[in-house]
Amino acid sequence: LLNINVGGKSFQIAYKVLAQYPITRLGKLALYTDPVKKLQLCDDYLVQKNEYFFDRDPSIFHYIFHFYCSGVLWMMEEMCPSNFVEEIEYWGIHLKYSQRCCRILFEEKQDELNEYLKIEKELEAELEPLESGAQFDGKFLGQFRKMVWNLIENPYSSVPAKIIAVMSSFFVLISIVGMTLSTVEEMKNKTGKLWMEQMEMICAIFFTSEYLMRLISSSSFKNFLRAAFNAIDLVAILPFYIQILFENLEDGDTQYHEELHKVENVSKLGKVLKLIKLMRIFRILKLARHSTGLRAFSFTMRQCYQQVCCLLLFIAMGVFTFSALIHSVEHDVPGTDFTSIPYAWWWAAVSLSTVGYGDTVPDTILGRLVAFFCISFGIILNGMPISILYNKFSDYYAKLKAREMSQ
Repeated sequence: LLNINVGGKSFQIAYKVLAQYPITRLGKLALYTDPVKKLQLCDDYLVQKNEYFFDRDPSIFHYIFHFYCSGVLWMMEEMCPSNFVEEIEYWGIHLKYSQRCCRILFEEKQDELNEYLKIEKELEAELEPLESGAQFDGKFLGQFRKMVWNLIENPYSSVPAKIIAVMSSFFVLISIVGMTLSTVEEMKNKTGKLWMEQMEMICAIFFTSEYLMRLISSSSFKNFLRAAFNAIDLVAILPFYIQILFENLEDGDTQYHEELHKVENVSKLGKVLKLIKLMRIFRILKLARHSTGLRAFSFTMRQCYQQVCCLLLFIAMGVFTFSALIHSVEHDVPGTDFTSIPYAWWWAAVSLSTVGYGDTVPDTILGRLVAFFCISFGIILNGMPISILYNKFSDYYAKLKAREMSQ
């Protein structure tokens, strides 16, 4: 018998049993005749007891001992997968020796643990700033840039930093309100336009100052350009300056300027200006910098992109299927709106979403039966991902909030 001591507990295993598994650690220990090689396989050797000592977990070695006795590797559900894999790799035993039912459950638990650790790591990265105060040590104007960085990136560092964070959210809301009011007919007079222009100018100046402060306090220009929030900040201020540039181009050519006012709705320049003004709506994304809820929602969408893609695939399949069915039973009805399958796509999409505008409705009994199945399928389809997305969102939001408060 081979005498083994694992973490203070003694075991005895027959040499002929260990020899059946020559690639395992204990199998090699039983087969080797060179004492030096044997000592390389264990942590210590007690001469008085002729006992090999291993500084490993004795609770898991019980499963290893049972494996040598029975030839089957058993696994308990409450065991930590990472610890168990580490132990059996040390002893040189493969998972293939376990029963298929145990191996399936173990691999599922291992995948769940890996996914959990991956999400925890990404949650930490979500709150971790791209820069840190230590990165400015020894650099040009390091102390000044560190002070600016704390003001603009770390709202909990001081009262002025918190005020700047509140002002940033306030100016975003003011900018969105101003853009909304500029489309109101009563605000299109000369006085209203003047107020809107002044409000837009103040917001643009603040956003520009905020962007320049972030640029100055960045330790790496490349990382600054690659950051998603900094790209949003740039998109938020570019429309103002592009609009000024286009307006100056208009002033340079008076004749074309007059012509532009005559055909404002159809001119290419007018359409470009409208598109540029519309880009200001992206300023609302700046709120995500200071909103845990928006960051949790974005994180949930990134983690659940597979489920969302499956949902979109099912919707597309439903639209194509039910639009083809409704066209086949309604196309012979006089005055029908289902003249072709592409024309029936809108009806199928509206019915699947259970919105039901009623602008296009079937007239025949078969058509209404198809509509009933379409609506029923839409109810089932819309109910499937809601619980998954909501549970994950609430979980991620709680974790982000807890980590934010702890920081």
